Amino acid sequence: MCRSIKTLRPPYAEQVTSEDVHAAALQYVRKVSGFRAPAAHNAEAFERAVATIAQATEELLSTLQVRGAHSH
Repeated sequence: MCRSIKTLRPPYAEQVTSEDVHAAALQYVRKVSGFRAPAAHNAEAFERAVATIAQATEELLSTLQVRGAHSH
């Protein structure tokens, strides 16, 4: 039905674009809704969910503190 969602934080991904975040949000909404593409009457709710999840994902990624070899 859809690709798996990739990890978007370092060290798994160094260059994360808004397209990467949107793709992950879209895959999530597709998976939980069971629709690859929604019918017209569900399109607004579908797109609103994708936008909300993408925003939450960007916020999460911008506030995560990743510890490892690069931090002291």
